[in-house]
Amino acid sequence: MELFYRQLGEGPPLIISHGLFGISDNWLNIGKHLSKHFTVYILDNRNHGLSPHSSEWNYDVMAEDIKELLDKIDTQKAILIGHSMGGKICMRFAEIYPERLDKLIVVDISPRYYEPHHHTVLEALSAVNFDIIKTRKDAEQILRMFIKEEATIQFILKNIYWKDNGKLSFRFNYEVISDNIENVGEACFEFGICTVPTLFIRGSKSNYITNADIDDIHQKFTDVNCISIENAGHWVHADKPLEFIKSVEEYLLKF
Repeated sequence: MELFYRQLGEGPPLIISHGLFGISDNWLNIGKHLSKHFTVYILDNRNHGLSPHSSEWNYDVMAEDIKELLDKIDTQKAILIGHSMGGKICMRFAEIYPERLDKLIVVDISPRYYEPHHHTVLEALSAVNFDIIKTRKDAEQILRMFIKEEATIQFILKNIYWKDNGKLSFRFNYEVISDNIENVGEACFEFGICTVPTLFIRGSKSNYITNADIDDIHQKFTDVNCISIENAGHWVHADKPLEFIKSVEEYLLKF
């Protein structure tokens, strides 16, 4: 699938893959900083943002989407940065096409299996009926009935847009994501190891990467560094952008 992406800067290619319900806009600030050193491609993953919708939605096809992009921009190798679901996409790509990777940065997700845990968000989204709802404020009020975290509410609201028919809608493909939500937690590197130089970044306030996960990461990745960014939650890059950019640049530019 040919994905929508935003291209910034000049230099070696660096691809950024967002998390579940994310869009490329969420990473523009980070991309602008990194574009001082790299040609940055910020993706909308399939069934998200401005990229096409598809009934196929799993890590195999999403890894193939990245390969298609690399072929399109005519580059043999790239740096991949992936957050949460995007981190799983990038890890799956590293399993299938390690020779196409220069370095890998995984943000606040481990290679292990995760139980589905998005039920509250999915319930909230299902309650937003755009046949009845006519304003963003109405949608926000419904989301607040289910979701308590302000950051999550604002994150979802960024996905609401006006369709050509004058009707509000979500940019992401809610139906396919909801039907296949168990795929998001799929494990990576269950039967192999990763030799690609890799950096894992976790938020100190997040529980997505535990200390036990760090031990597992060191078993599955032969050339790996793991760091924590203090006072950051799951959206590390949004909570502590300057610290995040510094960590990424130090890792990518140290050689």
